[in-house]
Amino acid sequence: MKACNTLAAALVGVCAASAAWAQPVSGPYVSLGGGANLLQDEKLSVSGQPAFVPDSRARFDVGPDLTGAVGYGFGNGFRLEVEGDWRQNDVHSWINPEPATAGGRSRNYGAMANLLFDMDIGANWIYPYFGAGVGYSRTEWNEVYGEPNCLCGSGFVASGAEGHFAYQGLFGLSFPVAYLPGLSLTAEYRFFSATGSPTFPAYTVSGDTVTGTRIGPNTDFNHTGLIGLRYELFPPPPPVVSAPVAAPAPAAAPAPEAARTYLVFFDWDRADLSDRARQIVAEAAQASTHVQTTRIEVNGYTDLSGSTAYNQALSVRRAQSVEAELVRDGVAQAEIAIHGFGESNPLVPTAKGVREPQNRRVEIILK
Repeated sequence: MKACNTLAAALVGVCAASAAWAQPVSGPYVSLGGGANLLQDEKLSVSGQPAFVPDSRARFDVGPDLTGAVGYGFGNGFRLEVEGDWRQNDVHSWINPEPATAGGRSRNYGAMANLLFDMDIGANWIYPYFGAGVGYSRTEWNEVYGEPNCLCGSGFVASGAEGHFAYQGLFGLSFPVAYLPGLSLTAEYRFFSATGSPTFPAYTVSGDTVTGTRIGPNTDFNHTGLIGLRYELFPPPPPVVSAPVAAPAPAAAPAPEAARTYLVFFDWDRADLSDRARQIVAEAAQASTHVQTTRIEVNGYTDLSGSTAYNQALSVRRAQSVEAELVRDGVAQAEIAIHGFGESNPLVPTAKGVREPQNRRVEIILK
């Protein structure tokens, strides 16, 4: 439990420090993975005491591992998921302390609740993520046995199952699949451990003597490599790229007039005006008194980072900030119409999650 608390504290601390680097996953998703599990040598005990000799332990072959999860992304880098897992390892040998003939099978299966954090490192083809989880795992031994290679010691056979608290830490990489929005390939490393010291019904054989007892592992440390798929059920639509429009034939140049559209840009996730932005708003306010104007449209936009709902509200706040500045510069509020268009109609088409400065804007249009 102490190791689990330390792992969770480290996760929260690093996530807080890295919040500005989040690659949002918004809404529900499902994932599936498979790979190989390495179960470290397990020290054995007989009813809580060292088995046969203090250095007695079981050694395992590398075995399969399967996981499946259902989760939800909050649009700010954090994800919460519930996972089911299964892993299996065959017994390779029994060390007591010399190698001995051994066999049988160990399985773990259960459910975990994981908290994860996705990072944006500036490359839209790869996104690292890391996390930690806690839950319940059931350990099952199926005819696990060991017998000395000589007639000088005792052998054993054990079968049974017990459940215990479990924890894990993981690090992975996701690779978005081009042309299939919401689908990503994943590669993960996990460290998994079940706490407690389960013991299973067993008997030992020494010569002609058969003794009933309980035998089980004192440790359970797993190292797992997984390859999988993750799919967002409702991914945001890809940005719309407008087809180029042919330039019209040149016409006689009209008499020059004041510009009728003004662009005001904003910092990421901000709706307040910089000094330069106030200068542009003042120019638009002054121009409205020299150009025949029936209406002033103030349209707010955002880039494609963050969730769609959040960006819609942010675009309205930006438009309201410009409207308030126009009124301070002498424009009648009744002449101003404000709109928030969120992340739609970007000046620079980008993929979802990209922070493009030119898309964080308000357009002032004199009509």
